[in-house]
Parts: sequence; C-alpha cells; structure tokens
Amino acid sequence: MRKMMFSRFLLVFFFIAMPLLTFASEGPVLDHAPIDPNNKESLQRGAKYFVNYCLNCHSAAYMRYNRLTDIGLTESQIKDNLMFASEKVGDLMTVTMPKKDAKAWFGAAPPDLSVEARARGADWLYSYLRGFYRDDSRPTGWNNTVYDKVAMPHILWQLQGQQVLKVDEKTDSHTLVLDKPGSLSPAEYDQMVADLVNYLVFMAEPFKERDKTLGLFVLLFLSGMFVLTYYLKKEFWKDIH
Repeated sequence: MRKMMFSRFLLVFFFIAMPLLTFASEGPVLDHAPIDPNNKESLQRGAKYFVNYCLNCHSAAYMRYNRLTDIGLTESQIKDNLMFASEKVGDLMTVTMPKKDAKAWFGAAPPDLSVEARARGADWLYSYLRGFYRDDSRPTGWNNTVYDKVAMPHILWQLQGQQVLKVDEKTDSHTLVLDKPGSLSPAEYDQMVADLVNYLVFMAEPFKERDKTLGLFVLLFLSGMFVLTYYLKKEFWKDIH
C-alpha cells in the first residue's frame, strides 16, 4: 500500500515538476548584475543616468523626486541637478509624452519603470541594457539578445558603441562583438549600467533595506520573548503534573 502511494506521489510530482523545469530552462542566459544597494554613490550616479536617459520616454509614476533624499541627496541637489522643467521636488517622476504618440513612434508604449526591477529582476535588466546589437531588419535598426524583436531603440549606443551579433552555426550559439566603440570603454559602460540597475532596484523597493533592518530587530525581539515565555510557562506550571 505504501509503495503504491509513493509511486503515485512520484508520478504527480513528475507531471508538476517537469513543465516547471522546462520553463526554467528556456530563455536567455543572464549575466549577474554587480549591484550594491548600500552604495549611495552608485545609487546617485544611477539616478542621474535614469533622469538623463530613461525619463525622457519612461515614467516612474510611483516614485517621487524627494525619495532621492534616501540615497543621500538633498532637496536642493535634486532640484538643481535632476529636475529640468517646472516640477516640484515632491512631484511624481512622470513624463509628458502621450502614450498614443509613444505607441505610434515605437510600436509600443514605453512601460512605467517604477517596479520594473521587481518584475524583471536585476540580472535581466543588466543583461538587457548590455544586449543591444545592430539589426537592419528591425524598424529602429536595433535588436536585443535578451528581448528578441524589442521595440525600444538603443538609447545608450553613443556610450556603448555598436555591437553586432556573431552566430556560430555549428554550435547554434551567438556572441556580441563590439563593431564600433562608443565614448565609454566596455568596462566603463558595464559600470554605468550597473549603477543604473542599482538605482532601478532601489526605486522598485525604496524601503527594502530599512525593512530588512526592521525585520532583523523583530526576529531578535521574538527570540527574546520566546525565551522569556518559555521560562514563564515553566514557572506557572512547575507544581502541576
């Protein structure tokens, strides 16, 4: 009887696990994003890159400019260096580009980036921003190894340069080769992307580090209460058997 139940369990596990394993094996191979959420200098650089290169098309409608004080910037620094129109420091990071126009120009409206890091993951974003290559078959002239047939043009190409995709027909593998250098070296560009992704991760969960610290204190408090409650229980029940 036990053997039959165990066999049924294995059969059910097989049918549940195999599709999940197959799904996990699909998709591009992602590079590890070398981010540090405690590095405020990196976060500040990432905020600058985000405002200068991303916020022209993408909104961050759940993020306010004054939240950047959490990464060490003053409101004066935010206003002088990261705000270029008539916004107020307490305003949301939105853009004026109508979605209808964006869809007509790019084929799809640029997504809001407030929680993109939570949806995609830091490794995906890091690999995506380093995975653009020239593709004349695409309307924008660009494609991406992480997001095939991407609608977004490579807005950082002047910094990275132009990559081309080299395909090995024998192994069916591909490699990105820098065909025309940009203003940054490959190492400098990778660091810039890491800073930008670091900021996107912060923006998606600005209270994450604080919550982790608070969670640690809560666990320590509960551990102390457990010890106290245990000895209190022993004292109350010591004469009852």
